[in-house]
Amino acid sequence: MKFAQSVMKTLLAGALAWPVFALAQATPSVDEIVHRTNHVSYFQGKDGRAQVQMMITDKQGRSRQRSFTILRRDLSDSESISDHAYLGEQQLYVYFHRPADVNKMVFMVHKKVTGDDDRWLYLPALDLVKRIAASDKRTSFVGSDYFYEDVSGRSVDADTHELLRTTDNYYVLRHTPKDPASVEFAYYDMYVHKQSFIPVQVEFFDSKGNKYRESKALKVETIDGHPTVTEASMENLQTGSKTVMRYAQVGYDIGLPAEVFTERYLRAPPREYLR
Repeated sequence: MKFAQSVMKTLLAGALAWPVFALAQATPSVDEIVHRTNHVSYFQGKDGRAQVQMMITDKQGRSRQRSFTILRRDLSDSESISDHAYLGEQQLYVYFHRPADVNKMVFMVHKKVTGDDDRWLYLPALDLVKRIAASDKRTSFVGSDYFYEDVSGRSVDADTHELLRTTDNYYVLRHTPKDPASVEFAYYDMYVHKQSFIPVQVEFFDSKGNKYRESKALKVETIDGHPTVTEASMENLQTGSKTVMRYAQVGYDIGLPAEVFTERYLRAPPREYLR
């Protein structure tokens, strides 16, 4: 885990600012670890916004860039882990700025508590709104090494969870899909930082036990009292391709209105929230 040394310094330096993540017991249950990790990864604050710079680099070192804004709104009336706020419905709106071939493209998600999430993709060149089928959630997100599901989040109920071991700084979890036919992986292992519950590294394995995908949290900052990953990577170990995402102008609880996350705003983006 040499990669995590710089991340660990940042995490430990900010630990005193995160009382909400203090352990409720000496050895938390697997469910508690999973739920807190999901909360930190996708549900901090009532809503949020970030400007994202994405760099995709192939095996030959050739790079492509993407620039977009992510807006997120939770429908739960609570932010409390004890109230299961992290399992509530959620809405995401991703607006692309650059390059020119994806300018004004929009990806929108309505995450559901039960049933499949609703996903839309607006293609401005065709003035076409396309529904993304549930079967497509494990496909590439705009040509990157991230999948659509990596961006919107995977339901904690989609997998069984096992605590493999603990180290001084991490809980090491294994997640196995309940419906193996619906995904391309056999299981994935997650290294969760004990103090912040940030998943610092996630490793995906195929049916033969070979690791083929790997994500890492490269930089963490405390923003509005929330431990936040501000730089992350996803690498395809089979193709040698790697995608790095850097987050800037991150904000929480900015008061995003519900109408932003409707089909009307796929063609008429809310400019005041995208700058």
